Amino acid sequence: MTETLVRSLKAGLIGTGIQASLTPAMHMAEGAAQGIRYDYDLIDLNMLGASEKDLSRLLADAERRGFAGLNITHPCKQAVIPYLDELAPEARQLGAVNTVVLRSGRRYGHNTDWWGFAEGFRRGLPDADLSSAVQLGAGGAGVATAYAALSLGLQRLVVFDREAGRAQALARMLSPLFPRAEVAAGNDLPSEMKNAAGLIHATPTGMAKYPGLPLDAELLSRSHWVAEIVYFPLETALLREARRRGCKTLDGGGMAVFQAVGAFRLFTGLEPDAARMLGHFRAMTG
Repeated sequence: MTETLVRSLKAGLIGTGIQASLTPAMHMAEGAAQGIRYDYDLIDLNMLGASEKDLSRLLADAERRGFAGLNITHPCKQAVIPYLDELAPEARQLGAVNTVVLRSGRRYGHNTDWWGFAEGFRRGLPDADLSSAVQLGAGGAGVATAYAALSLGLQRLVVFDREAGRAQALARMLSPLFPRAEVAAGNDLPSEMKNAAGLIHATPTGMAKYPGLPLDAELLSRSHWVAEIVYFPLETALLREARRRGCKTLDGGGMAVFQAVGAFRLFTGLEPDAARMLGHFRAMTG
């Protein structure tokens, strides 16, 4: 006779092009391990013929269906904010939400992306030199990784983006939050890489849809550490080249897993087993 699960829970992910996401599997596997019948839906705007303009309806529908919460991904992390009742301090500072808790008729916005990157970094690059780093990308993911790196004690961060205005806006946003650090938009990547201890990559380059390297490989040296956010594939061209040159590296799996750890905690009120979730992720991507 099978054991009756002690409780059930519904959650989902809203975004575009999310069919390959491993988030549902991580949540449901951890739920099963903790005795929860956990249903996790993909609410793919592409599949629904919908857009960010439909967020109000999609949130109301999730509430009607009894969802405990929703994860939010591109392109909705900023667009969802006007439809929420409260924001956690980090979500307010970052201006981005990736986790919405639905409780007692209210909507609470959180950001577990930054903590996910920070936790993965602490575990994967524990001895990294935090004197200086270059970051490529100032979009939604880049906001989270920059905030995380500065929270870990990074002393100098220089941000580059194809849209220079985004890098400048990110530097202006973060500087008052971390007054002891120097945060700037960059304009000379070779020079900054020569002086940096590390590289944070926060663009889609390296994903199956966007193959290649995000910078000239010659700018990498064995003295650099390299932290990646792309996790599909887990070994990107950047990481492969960085390892070949002797760099210490961090793949994007940590951020993917630990943002899910944070969201699971918020949705369920239970403490997830991070090692178990990390093991499940590695089994799916190994």
